[in-house]
Amino acid sequence: MRRRDIFCLLGGAAVSWPQMVRAQQVTKIARIGFLLNVHSELVAALMEGLTEAGYVEGQNTRFETRFHGAMLERVVQFANELVALKCDVIFTAGPYAVEAAMRATGTIPIVGIDLESDPVKTGWASSLGRPGGNFTGLFLDLPELGGKMVELLKEAKPTLTAVAVLWDFNVGEVQFRATEAAVRVAGATLLSLPVRQSKDFENAFERAVHERADAVAVLSSPLIFGQRAEIADLALKSRLPTISLFTLFPRSGGLMAYGPNFAMMFKRAATYIDRILKGAKAGDIPIERPSRFELVINLKTAKALNLDIPWFLQQRADEVIE
Repeated sequence: MRRRDIFCLLGGAAVSWPQMVRAQQVTKIARIGFLLNVHSELVAALMEGLTEAGYVEGQNTRFETRFHGAMLERVVQFANELVALKCDVIFTAGPYAVEAAMRATGTIPIVGIDLESDPVKTGWASSLGRPGGNFTGLFLDLPELGGKMVELLKEAKPTLTAVAVLWDFNVGEVQFRATEAAVRVAGATLLSLPVRQSKDFENAFERAVHERADAVAVLSSPLIFGQRAEIADLALKSRLPTISLFTLFPRSGGLMAYGPNFAMMFKRAATYIDRILKGAKAGDIPIERPSRFELVINLKTAKALNLDIPWFLQQRADEVIE
């Protein structure tokens, strides 16, 4: 073989070799499952976190999203669907979704966010520092925050003597009991307003007005979060000041909120998903609890209620909506 032919052969091999290597390197598409209540700013924050981590749907990621809304009977069905799709990781929000996913699989990694449950007492995790199994996430689990909510209501309305507590009968008993105790310590009477489904909210506020409640403490649950705009509207029509654990609540027209930045918790969850997709075991990643809480006040709503929010309370707020 002539030298010229040899160089041509080597040159051709040099060109084709990278193409052969690229053909053999098949990039795995990450499949992420989402079991959620409703589409909201929280979901947008989660997606923003995933985008910042480099996950782009249609390029290197496939999102499998299921919104159950008020149809709790479909949560189990959706959880099983995500397992059948062989997702690489499943993100769940709320106690119904976490429980359904945990029952559906003991192998696929699960990242959960929940404000109402104790992950250890429910059996989802062995401990906060080392959950074990296929589960980790971010939890609030501070039912005593109800006491802080009552305290803030009393500061906003010093004449407060009767507090109605709106809570989800399906998941909120621990929160309600802690808030009930706080109301009694504050020397006020308590009116319990349990709800089970979305149609219960109107009747709850009618009871609050009939029983002459001075204000309403709104506890947390996926159902309550999904209906926050309706709750704010009913409260305004009923002329009742409200406070919620959801910091997004005043932006929907509620008077006040005191709690963790839920949107930032969702965005933070994206780092959990990223770590798992890069090889970390869910059970080795510590469960986080928020350490910072924000006070948000809607002065426009206060004005509509003819309520003067004390200046010192406004000064303490992390956000004032005017």
